[in-house]
Amino acid sequence: MSGSDRLNTPGRQRRWLPQLRMDAEMFGSFAEGFARFMGTASFLIWMTVLIVAWIAWNMIASGSWQIDPFPFIFLTLLLSLQASYAAPLILLAQNRQEARERVSLEHDREVAAQARADTDFLAREIAALRMRIGDLATRDFIRGELRDLLEELDKGEDTEDGPRGPSRDSGRGSGR
Repeated sequence: MSGSDRLNTPGRQRRWLPQLRMDAEMFGSFAEGFARFMGTASFLIWMTVLIVAWIAWNMIASGSWQIDPFPFIFLTLLLSLQASYAAPLILLAQNRQEARERVSLEHDREVAAQARADTDFLAREIAALRMRIGDLATRDFIRGELRDLLEELDKGEDTEDGPRGPSRDSGRGSGR
């Protein structure tokens, strides 16, 4: 009993052609290179030279040397074949480029979100520091408070001892 006739294997499939396994990355790289080459001026120039040479050869050459007489059916077939292969390869290259751009865009969004979170955090920290600095006593504030306290002490001594006078100089004062 062969492996394809096993009863415990669900979904037996019969393949008429062998299954080809290709490295998707390698084929994608080939498609990108092909699409990149087809988008160059040198490809257009060489394709134009080839077509002009084909037409010129078939117009000038004698009957037995002509490859493709006037309606140029074989040239049309070759150009159609080239276009039928070029279009899917170009689309594959575009899809790969789009996938790379999508990954790059997602990474940029993550970086931007992290930068935004960092900026928000730093803004909150700066606001908290400003609030704390606003609560701190500044040098001018402390000097003003000390001045006010000295004035109150001076007023308090003046009311207890009377007007400022010799009692203060005798050493019995406020202990300053």
